Amino acid sequence: MAYTIYIGNKNYSSWSLRGWLLVRAAGVPFAEKLVSLNANEQAGAYKAFSPSGLVPCLVDSGPVPDTVVWDSMSIAEYMAERHPGYWPVDARARAWARSISAEMHSGFRALRVEMTMCIKERVDVRPWSPALQRDIDRVCAIWAETRTRFGGEGGLLFGAWSAADAFYGPVAFRFRTYGVQPQGAAGEYLAALLAHPYMQEWEAAALAETEVIEVDEPRIIYRDKIAS
Repeated sequence: MAYTIYIGNKNYSSWSLRGWLLVRAAGVPFAEKLVSLNANEQAGAYKAFSPSGLVPCLVDSGPVPDTVVWDSMSIAEYMAERHPGYWPVDARARAWARSISAEMHSGFRALRVEMTMCIKERVDVRPWSPALQRDIDRVCAIWAETRTRFGGEGGLLFGAWSAADAFYGPVAFRFRTYGVQPQGAAGEYLAALLAHPYMQEWEAAALAETEVIEVDEPRIIYRDKIAS
């Protein structure tokens, strides 16, 4: 195995964060290659390595040379086939973990559109739209119920780190940026996820970036709302 993960800017790219967390969790050396989100918008640069033209994209130059895996859900399953600990051992918990990961992967459109990930920023753009409030409520319900039913020592969704935590990693940064403060078990999980070493490692790199992606900047997107 010789992994290379292609990612966009760490301050902004939520999908890249998922893929990176999934590779980082394997505990093996890997390379990362960052391609600017601006560069892809201008010239489709990601097509050089990603069949979809999107990030994240994983290249495994191991026993079978240049196996290409794109999309974070596919990366999760590819890594789980090769390394332990990605999904819970218990069948019921594993089915739940896959379901909540798939729900995040395919849904929550209002959350994605109205709360772009920008790790450096802190803004208050309330009142939130009804659709966004429903997404926030659903995320908090997932976190609380998962911790109640399957949580254990370690504070994460299933106690120890799992692929499900990778899928909700970007939400944790979004919630902090926009001042979403879940209560009870959901709030405890948010704090535990933000404190996890993998998340802090990504955050430190994001804070060191200098490139600005204007389409993802909350203070540009919401400038009129903030000014009022």
